[in-house]
Amino acid sequence: MNSNGQVRLQLQANIEKWPTKAPFHITGYTFNDFETLVVTLRDGNLIGRGEGLGVYYKHDTPTSMLAQIEGLRSTIEAGVTRQDLQPLMPAGGARNALDCALWDLEAKRRGKSVWELAGQRAPTPLLTTFTVGAEAPEVMAERATGYADARAIKLKLTDDDLNAQRVLAVRAARPDVWLMVDANQGFTRETFARLLPTLVEARVDVVEQPFPIGSEAWLDGLERPIRIAADESVQDRSDLQKMVGRVDIINIKLDKCGGLTEALALADEARKLGFELMVGNMSGSSLAMAPAFVVGQLCNVVDLDGPVFLTRDRTPAADYEDGKIWCPETLWGSPQPEVA
Repeated sequence: MNSNGQVRLQLQANIEKWPTKAPFHITGYTFNDFETLVVTLRDGNLIGRGEGLGVYYKHDTPTSMLAQIEGLRSTIEAGVTRQDLQPLMPAGGARNALDCALWDLEAKRRGKSVWELAGQRAPTPLLTTFTVGAEAPEVMAERATGYADARAIKLKLTDDDLNAQRVLAVRAARPDVWLMVDANQGFTRETFARLLPTLVEARVDVVEQPFPIGSEAWLDGLERPIRIAADESVQDRSDLQKMVGRVDIINIKLDKCGGLTEALALADEARKLGFELMVGNMSGSSLAMAPAFVVGQLCNVVDLDGPVFLTRDRTPAADYEDGKIWCPETLWGSPQPEVA
């Protein structure tokens, strides 16, 4: 215990690599594996864990995240709180991993589940999208068919001339599923306008982040027969006001906003401004999905399929069945102590 009466913590932080089953393509990037930062906090025999991937397009990497954590080691081990983190660290993967570890530890210290700490009712399984990376149309159709249990599919599109064929091929292969597409900032107003009739024909319900960050004005006056979601354009609460009247849905990711604490505050403010909510992920193991699963209980759209792409996962792991995700308390957020 330190001079302020706070219990000192033991901090462990390390980088893990999680290989993917196949290369994963989006606009401008291909991923063959995902590196994560895992933060473990120990208070006697109590353990709290959190996982962050960072925001690749902002050069927020596990290496830089680890350096942030190590730079604050003495402050963290002196007994940092979730409230301390908000001004102490910038939004991003490092704060996310540490914030989630503190939530997990707090649940064990207080003997209450994370759901109780967050003021929520007991969780329920959530219908999640299963993502198909941007490939040749026939490859995407095959992969969509491979998600036999999926009831919702998200298609990654890119900045070329094959997007209409991709969407139609997947819809033909899976006429039964709810469908959304994600441009990852890859459209212009002109390419979006050309693609829009095909999206309507294919019964696409949501288009995620059609335009680049900084081009939000392109959304003004845009024909919108399909709901539009903001991802990269909204990092945290400071970005919400500029999107009023421009998009319908806000995609909340813990790596973007810097943890579950900010994610819940972001969700609350977004709803007050009239937005629908979506929860997403930067991939990662089930340890990254579990805190986002808390946010998912508040959301209209859920995209928490990160572990599906990995060659292995943690034990215990998130459960995927009948197109839904379930995160058991034994994975993260349990009030039961874990022996060190």
